[in-house]
Amino acid sequence: QSLPQQKLLTWLSVLECVEVFAEMGTARVWGEMGRWTIIVLIQLAKAILRLLLLLWYKAGIQTSPPIVPLNREQQQPLHPQDMEDNSSGKDQTYVGRRSSRVMRSLQSTPSLQSRHWGSPQQREESESRRAEEMNQPPTPLGLQETIAESLYITRPLLHLLSLGVWGQRSWKPWLLSAVLDISSLSLLSDLKDLNRRERAELRRRTILLLYYLLRSPFYDRYSEGKILLLLRLLADCVPGVGFVTRPLMDYLPAWQKIYFYNWG
Repeated sequence: QSLPQQKLLTWLSVLECVEVFAEMGTARVWGEMGRWTIIVLIQLAKAILRLLLLLWYKAGIQTSPPIVPLNREQQQPLHPQDMEDNSSGKDQTYVGRRSSRVMRSLQSTPSLQSRHWGSPQQREESESRRAEEMNQPPTPLGLQETIAESLYITRPLLHLLSLGVWGQRSWKPWLLSAVLDISSLSLLSDLKDLNRRERAELRRRTILLLYYLLRSPFYDRYSEGKILLLLRLLADCVPGVGFVTRPLMDYLPAWQKIYFYNWG
């Protein structure tokens, strides 16, 4: 990736990290008008950055989060003792004579901080395979797939526009957003030879369609009573589950009020 593209991904990641905090802080300081203003500005900035990545840098299907989190266990450096053992050429494994089972040699046992339970060969193979998957270039998108990704990117802006036109209690913003999400996934379903990250992103978007059961006005009219009844039954009838379901019941109304939790 070029340096400008990396900067765009970094700014996009920062926006996704602070959007909920910005919404809640602005609502407390400047009220409801300030809250919706910051929501529109953040969604507009995210859409511009994503469209630049899609159309200018040909980034393909964009994942969330934009920058893959660092796996600190894999990036852990070797301790000096481990490096000395590797440089001295000691055998890292021992093969049993009768069982042919591969075991780690006691002489090459690493320090506790960098120890793992697989064989060195397995770890090297998994690390090389994971690195190869992460470094795969994005799948080129045709016109249909580019339109589908553009629909997904601009969906938040169109939803906010429809909220401003028809109001928060109307079904039209909910239906418009659902149609755009389903249309985007349908157009992208014909794309073949996706890499591992892109397949995971499409699965994530498909699972997120369940959020429409929790989004107003569907939640207010249909889902709320059934979900609360189910959680209450689980809390009363299943021992130990109440420690999870009762706080969840208290949290749902607050979760409903935060736009970026619900629609972001």
